[in-house]
Amino acid sequence: MQEREPYRGRHFFAFNGDADGLCALQQLRLAEGERGTLVTGVKRDIRLLERIDARAGDRVTVLDVSHDQNRDACARLLRDGAAVRYFDHHFAGELPGDPRFDAYIDTSADICTSALVNRHLGGRHVRWAIVAAFGDELPALGDALAREYGLDDVERRTLAELGLYLNYNAYGECVGDLHFDPAALADAMLPCADPLDFVRDTPVFAALRDGYRDDMARACALAPLRDVPGATLIRMPDHPWARRATGMLANERMRNAPHAALAVLSPR
Repeated sequence: MQEREPYRGRHFFAFNGDADGLCALQQLRLAEGERGTLVTGVKRDIRLLERIDARAGDRVTVLDVSHDQNRDACARLLRDGAAVRYFDHHFAGELPGDPRFDAYIDTSADICTSALVNRHLGGRHVRWAIVAAFGDELPALGDALAREYGLDDVERRTLAELGLYLNYNAYGECVGDLHFDPAALADAMLPCADPLDFVRDTPVFAALRDGYRDDMARACALAPLRDVPGATLIRMPDHPWARRATGMLANERMRNAPHAALAVLSPR
């Protein structure tokens, strides 16, 4: 799809706050040189377009949130004259026929949004796409891209680790639960064309790593509320670290005991 001339109005980036959304945004901002206005939230914040007021001459780039969940807001933006560019791998439903709507959507099971952006950019910032693939739990895709672009095993493992921590950072009930606001994290990433520089040269990587490890140590130390053969019940306390760690703890326990029943209770 041929790109239009640059837009002269405001540019909004609406992106999922997880690894895939962050790394898709990073690739585009590096390639296109626009900081834009960032609209994001925790991983479960999907209806981001409701928060954007764009008009004729403005552009909205949407990354890693379902069009089906943003259908009405997307239609409103188009009616108001904005151009919408949509990169995503989730179910989209029927897409607008408006000429100001550009879709880069692929719902294949083995793809992520950052891989679609990488395809669009011809591999210009592929290392960030590799980070996203591992963070989005697509290790085969991450490994394939790493081999294609000649990364060694140490580089691959480092990018996979970064993907894990970026993705974990998005888990919580609200942005206040997170170690980093995803918008602030995106701006911390922006100076680093190579994610390995982000790992080596910024304090953010260490903060993400240490926050993840501390949260998981606390979560794994919780005594089950009930534990019988074949079934476990865990009650999480009402603390930010617990709201961050709930999903990862459940996944880890299910991996370790795939045939056992597990219930994790979280306060609301």
